[in-house]
Amino acid sequence: MVDHILAVSDLTLRYGDQTALNGISFEVPRFEIFSIIGPAQSGKSSLLRILNRTIDFNAEARVTGSVLLDGEQVLTTPHVHDLRRKVGMVAPLPVGLPLSIYDNVAFAPRLAGVKNKGDLDGLVESCLRQAALWDEVKDRLDQLGTRLSGGQQQRLTIARALSHSPDLLCLDEFSIAIDPVTTMRIEEVLRELKSKLTIILVTNLIQQARRLSDRTLFLWNGSIIEQGTTEAIFSDHPANSLTFDYIRGAFG
Repeated sequence: MVDHILAVSDLTLRYGDQTALNGISFEVPRFEIFSIIGPAQSGKSSLLRILNRTIDFNAEARVTGSVLLDGEQVLTTPHVHDLRRKVGMVAPLPVGLPLSIYDNVAFAPRLAGVKNKGDLDGLVESCLRQAALWDEVKDRLDQLGTRLSGGQQQRLTIARALSHSPDLLCLDEFSIAIDPVTTMRIEEVLRELKSKLTIILVTNLIQQARRLSDRTLFLWNGSIIEQGTTEAIFSDHPANSLTFDYIRGAFG
């Protein structure tokens, strides 16, 4: 039996009169990379914001259905801060805090009550190593994180997302503003990380989904067109002709 970390059932999202997600259902197995593909305005980023409840900041958003993370109902939990520690989020553009490299990574653990410098030192090094950044910055941890290159800042964002030991790591178009070499380096990081946590990857790069993911979900106009193993989705005979057309660039 497949062990699922996330179970989404009949999930609908509306912004006023506009439907962004239309009764979608899917499950994400533990310790896999799960890609979500689809054209712009398909609801992909909105879906990620539901998972860590940052959708709450939009007063027009109305969410119905069920989202279970490790059996806990995301949509109604009163423990939103705990939820956001379980769900790490990496945005399309690197968003560095105006702090040192060290303090960028140590920020969330300190808020969670970690005060011992030895513990923080070990955690910062571990997260930077997991993000393949340690060797590049270990001698300048006091430097402002915002002075790093774009690719380094994106890896710092990943290190910061890992600093609160999430069970689920969500990446929304992480490679949109970085070069192909850095993109491939981060992809290697993600392959290594999936042995420790589950990854949801939203990407408009079709071949990135094909390279990285174990399973893929094709979302279009807020509805699921097809989902399954990445091998099946990218085969010459997917279940839906729209899938075939999209992954071969007929629209998007």
